[in-house]
Amino acid sequence: MKHKNNQNNKPSQNILKIKAQRLIHQNALYTIIAIFFGFLVGGIFLWAAGFSPIEAYAKLFSSVFSRPKYLIWSVIYATPLIFTGLSVAFSYKMGVFNIGAEGQFVVGSLAALCVGILVDAPPGLHVLLCMLAAVAAGMLWSFLVAVLRVRFGINEVLSFIMFNWIAFYFSNYVVNTAAIHKVGGGEASKDIRESARILLPQSLQNIFQSNKANYGIFLAIIAAIVIWFILTKTTLGYKVQAVGLNPHAAKYGGINSNKTMYIAMSLSGALAALGGAVQLMGNSMRISQFAGQEGFGFQGITVALIASSHPIGCIFSGLFYGAMKYGGSKLNLIDAPTEVVDIIMGTIVLFIAISHVFRYLITRRLKNKEDK
Repeated sequence: MKHKNNQNNKPSQNILKIKAQRLIHQNALYTIIAIFFGFLVGGIFLWAAGFSPIEAYAKLFSSVFSRPKYLIWSVIYATPLIFTGLSVAFSYKMGVFNIGAEGQFVVGSLAALCVGILVDAPPGLHVLLCMLAAVAAGMLWSFLVAVLRVRFGINEVLSFIMFNWIAFYFSNYVVNTAAIHKVGGGEASKDIRESARILLPQSLQNIFQSNKANYGIFLAIIAAIVIWFILTKTTLGYKVQAVGLNPHAAKYGGINSNKTMYIAMSLSGALAALGGAVQLMGNSMRISQFAGQEGFGFQGITVALIASSHPIGCIFSGLFYGAMKYGGSKLNLIDAPTEVVDIIMGTIVLFIAISHVFRYLITRRLKNKEDK
């Protein structure tokens, strides 16, 4: 009888073992572990600085979830980060570290600004023209770096960093030109025309209690789905991932790696530029003269890392980061340092970067149990 029961238990034990092994290799598990440690380390820093971690985290979460208006603002904060996260994730599939998403974001918003101010067009058409201008600017900005990489062998990381600063100062120059600069002084551009804005109807803004509620999040979700489809269902996606995994093997297999590089980096630049356009047309409505880099592109790197470079994952990691940014900005109401959000996100990135260590430790422990 006991022998029969043991035989019946074996299949269920094997199923559990298989499920455990699958779970170990899921990136989502290590992302959750990293987020846990991120909040733990953030709490330690708060406690060391003389603040109550419980009170600070309660304020952070209540600033996001306690009212519908706060959720909408979290989504508004998240939308450009989803775009820059997609930009970084897509280029990473190609084996390229797109640290230039910041510059692409800037030129995208700048192109949309110029069209939004200087062009007089009907509402729907005007929005489309601004988006197309941003896409063209972002693609060109990233394509130039691809040319430097392919033609001259210049490391794209160095080129991207230089192009970030070129975009930074070029934006300041354009903002201060007579046609763009705000009338009556101030270190900012004019506001874009009403026809170039992507705000929700006034009735919905009243419901959400936010005058900046916009269509941007829907555009971000569509962009994520399109990038997922390209990567998983198209020849281009196959080529991009093949070149990213092994460019020599891809070339041996007949893939034109140079052409694929041009296309992939251009699309990556377009995504970041769209983020800049959406931020402008749905939230800021103008561009101020920069005193420092805004960081949307660099924060996109964090979004892509948390999402494990998965396009759909970028939606959720972007929303998470957006909520953290908005909720963290309210910590000063209880005199807690808002920098704790940067500590949390930095710790999360660190633990994701060393996730292979967790994978090794968990695998080793399970193996030791099996041996016993």
